[in-house]
Amino acid sequence: MVAAGHADTSVGHVELIKAVDRALTTHGRALVTGPAGAGKTELVRAVAAAAQARRETVLRLAPEAGDQRIPEASAAALLASVPGAGLEQLAGPQRTAIALLCREAEAPRVGRDHVALRLAVVEVLRTLAARHPVLLVLDNAQWMDAESTDLLRFALRLTPPGVRVLVAEQPRNGAPVGEPLCGPDTPAIRIPPLGADEVAELLVRHGLPARLAGRIHQASGGNPRLALALGHSFAETAGARDGGAHHADALPVSGQAREVARRLLAGAPAEARRTLLLAALAARPTTALLRRAGRPDAEAELAAAERAALVRVGEDGSVEFTAGALPTALAADAGWPERAAGHAALADAVDDPVQAVRHRALAVDAPDQWLAAEITEAADVCRRLGRRALAAELGLLAAERTPSCLAGEELARLVAAAEDAGWAGRADLAHRATRAVLARDASPADRVRARLAVIDAAGQALGTLDETFAYAMADAAGDPSLQAAVQLRMAWKHNLSDGDPVRSRDAAARAGALAALGGDQVAEAMALTVRARMGRILGDPGAEAILAEALALPAPEVPLGMRNAPQYLAVRHALFDDSLDDARSRLMVLLPAVQATGSAEDVFEVLRSLAEVELRGGRCGAASLRARQALELTIEAGLSPGPAWYLAATAEAGGGSFARAAGYARRGIQASREERDQVFLSRSLHALGLVELATGEAAKAVATLRQVEELEAAQKVADPSILRWHGELAEALVAADAPAEAARLADRVRTVAVGLGRGGVVAALDRARGLCLSAQGEADAAVHLLETTAQRFDALGLPLERGRTLLALARVERRRRRRAPARAALMAAAEVFGRAGATPWAELAGDPAGGEGTRTESASAPALTEAEARLALLVSQGASNQEAAAKLFVSVKTVEARLTRIYQKLDVRSRAQLATALTKRNAPA
Repeated sequence: MVAAGHADTSVGHVELIKAVDRALTTHGRALVTGPAGAGKTELVRAVAAAAQARRETVLRLAPEAGDQRIPEASAAALLASVPGAGLEQLAGPQRTAIALLCREAEAPRVGRDHVALRLAVVEVLRTLAARHPVLLVLDNAQWMDAESTDLLRFALRLTPPGVRVLVAEQPRNGAPVGEPLCGPDTPAIRIPPLGADEVAELLVRHGLPARLAGRIHQASGGNPRLALALGHSFAETAGARDGGAHHADALPVSGQAREVARRLLAGAPAEARRTLLLAALAARPTTALLRRAGRPDAEAELAAAERAALVRVGEDGSVEFTAGALPTALAADAGWPERAAGHAALADAVDDPVQAVRHRALAVDAPDQWLAAEITEAADVCRRLGRRALAAELGLLAAERTPSCLAGEELARLVAAAEDAGWAGRADLAHRATRAVLARDASPADRVRARLAVIDAAGQALGTLDETFAYAMADAAGDPSLQAAVQLRMAWKHNLSDGDPVRSRDAAARAGALAALGGDQVAEAMALTVRARMGRILGDPGAEAILAEALALPAPEVPLGMRNAPQYLAVRHALFDDSLDDARSRLMVLLPAVQATGSAEDVFEVLRSLAEVELRGGRCGAASLRARQALELTIEAGLSPGPAWYLAATAEAGGGSFARAAGYARRGIQASREERDQVFLSRSLHALGLVELATGEAAKAVATLRQVEELEAAQKVADPSILRWHGELAEALVAADAPAEAARLADRVRTVAVGLGRGGVVAALDRARGLCLSAQGEADAAVHLLETTAQRFDALGLPLERGRTLLALARVERRRRRRAPARAALMAAAEVFGRAGATPWAELAGDPAGGEGTRTESASAPALTEAEARLALLVSQGASNQEAAAKLFVSVKTVEARLTRIYQKLDVRSRAQLATALTKRNAPA
């Protein structure tokens, strides 16, 4: 079976069409398979349209489910679509047989001539093929009736090579139905599920939020139709609710989404679906558990479901649904009695006491004081084990089973559930618990705690919670500790969503004063932490002293998250200062600690910092592993996706591929804009700009990094060590033929970096300065500066930066036609990148162009700059001055000036001569 690209009219169609065309060309037959909604119909339509454009005769048949019960219905529909010319040469008996089949003649008293009918179909196809090639497209082949299948199977065995057959099917009950039509050796092209990036592209092209891509990919299993249905359902829910919807809200499996899920589930036999329902109700289903719960044939039934692509069964017997929406749809369609019976059976079968309590609670719907107490104890166990999302679910369940006469216990359970949901980043559960708290006669303190849980669960999307903040502040009046908690979160919002570190610092100062007044030293330490973080951003030399003061305060447990604690900020500062060994050792201590708390956001933050430390330290494989873990956690826990996509982009840019890095960066940009997250918008733009610079797209890199510059200026970021975009922008300006502007930028930022003692930033700016010197004709000074800069990066323990500096040195040496030093620098860079596992950079070092994006230099001819080379290529391909100016984002006057220099260097006088000169220069050396 051939696995080819993905199916949607706008996502990944090209490779799939090529695979089908290859099969039709080689074998004359092609079989496309995939579940409902995978995109089979869109694929065969595209192939048929291409065939028609080649003036082929296309016959289409697309039966529906009801046609399967009508004998010869599909054959009649197919022959009714045949052009009249295809029937003219039929013999009398054959024409009569077709007329009878299509109900165009009265049925005879004696039996119909089935042999004549079979020969008639063969003759029709032969006649059509004699005039033009024929493509017979059978879509939804699984709904063909048996008589039509038999008739076409006979006819297709006798058709000439001019008749090609494309069959698309959805296997029913795991059994293929198209193979009998095409023959046993027909190439089968399976449509695999979309990846997360492709789901993101699909959502964007349909006007849906990209930030949902991770969760929709998980819920849909990559099925395009189900993914779109879920996206539209979520968007409708968001539009119907005040304040919109959060990225971690439950995805509604209703309407069209449920119908698509039902069609997928119909691929399994009825008995298998009963077993699947039990698997859907279980938290961790296994074949052994399902057998104990009353399904003795679980293995065989799950095997049928696995053939229908509904589940995956591991070697250890674990059962995993291919799409998260499937268990939801199964449970919703089952009805209460069947669900209750399933939970009761599972309660007796599971060996986890917490899950046993959960299933017993879900098997009844009446209040029960003692059962509610058991559920509360189970929630306490989960909380101690760091399983905060399950603790929140159990807390809500305990509140539902609490009798009305125990209103105080019910309220306490709801508040605890809200706080657990806030820890776990489960916005859906936090909203649900908080709505219940606010609907009861809760104290102001309980209302504040519930609203703070909603804020804590929001992740990066704090910009939509102004009303929640306002109510929390009002309810906290008179209680300094609660006021401090609200002000702390206001400080985070001012930084993340508003991009205003000054307001964030001021809110943190108020929070610290209130915390001291209320005797809450933990909150006081966290307020000092925010002040230190904002001080670092603003370039305040006193930031380290404030952090030291925060670290001196006791913080045995951080109720608002380790990511906001002084211990974690100390790690970030060590990373900013390039003290990578110190940062890494601290993070390895923090990782198990945050995993024990159950805070998904804390775990993500530690994984993010670990990935950044590993990447800067030249351990790209380890960085990629941490980035993957962070992305998986983000999807599983429903966290804001922008930071995870940014992290994936940086890891890919270091040790994966520039193309994937650009894709992740664009997803991060989209998600951060949707969530109004200014901090990670800057970071994702920086990642994209770096890729564009590395791949020779200097004009794009300048435009992208200019956006970073504007965002950082708006956020008043003064310390250049936090996000190091300055050197990249300066290098992009040099490549875009603006070395003077690059030099001014590098000199201005270098002064600040030297004053703050940011050695790594100074070195990066010196690399850009070396390229400026080269562009300005000071080659000797450029070489000296780049050589010393490479040594400084080596001393700092920053191998990727050293490798990039060696690449720059190779370019400078090659421009002054010193091949041996250029080759030596490239070899040194390749060695550095190879040891680090920096695959895309190693490929640049192995490229004769050295990552410069042009191969227009030769040993004897004067060297063109990158900007000149790009312009020369455009002009030689026929671009006018105006068109070239638009593509390069420069003025027409700049194009004219560069063309003059190019003509002088290459000794040409016309565009035709320029094209000839470039052809000679690009010839293999």
